[in-house]
Amino acid sequence: MELGAAALIGMGLCAVGFGGAAVGIGYIFAQTIETVGRQPNAEAKVAKYCWIGFALVEAIALYGLVVAFIIMGKV
Repeated sequence: MELGAAALIGMGLCAVGFGGAAVGIGYIFAQTIETVGRQPNAEAKVAKYCWIGFALVEAIALYGLVVAFIIMGKV
């Protein structure tokens, strides 16, 4: 396999992180909505942890994007 083709495949595989991040973010917000629905008085505390979780999961997607750009720069 040619090196350029392998790099393009690697860039495509970096996009798998975006799918995982999308599922993770959806799950975080779904559980937050469910928790606030059950215990409305805990909304402020739950929302804080929701945004922390969102930031951590989104960081995974951004790492995948950075790796894809690094691979693209080497081709």
